[in-house]
Amino acid sequence: MRRSAWKQWIPATAWLGIICFESTDLLSSAHTGRVLYAVVTYFFGHVHPMVFVVWNHLLRKTGHVTGYAILSWLLFRAWRATLPLPNAVTWSFAWARVAFLMTALVATLDEWHQTFIPSRTGNLRDILLDSTAAFGAQLLIWFFLRGRGSTQDEPFPRLEASSSTADTTASAADK
Repeated sequence: MRRSAWKQWIPATAWLGIICFESTDLLSSAHTGRVLYAVVTYFFGHVHPMVFVVWNHLLRKTGHVTGYAILSWLLFRAWRATLPLPNAVTWSFAWARVAFLMTALVATLDEWHQTFIPSRTGNLRDILLDSTAAFGAQLLIWFFLRGRGSTQDEPFPRLEASSSTADTTASAADK
């Protein structure tokens, strides 16, 4: 393991802590809904409670997607620093796979934990939503890193113009 690899685990571990905190009773829908409803009515006036319930639900699910996509990205970075692979520079299926599986495991444990909290509910759909967000994050990482030196040993090496091309052209002109 590289000496600086542990630094990549700091944001991933901090984000795991945030997810654990969000899984508590303090941030259940009942508690955050009251605060958010007060904020919304302060800025926008009266909002029908049923409309607010729908928006609160959508906002919470957006939080799931965002939070677990970020966790997946942070875990990818941490594993990339921890497990250097000889053929991989910026992206590897191994790093993506372990980041995705760890994120799915955290989502599963988070929902399982919530089954023990009276104000929360553990939900299989949330596990699927969180895992889908993690998979989407890995696809985005692959998309953005695929053309940026993703492997050192490419199956079809790129032809690069170099000074040797200019030397060959110059020597041919001299003859």
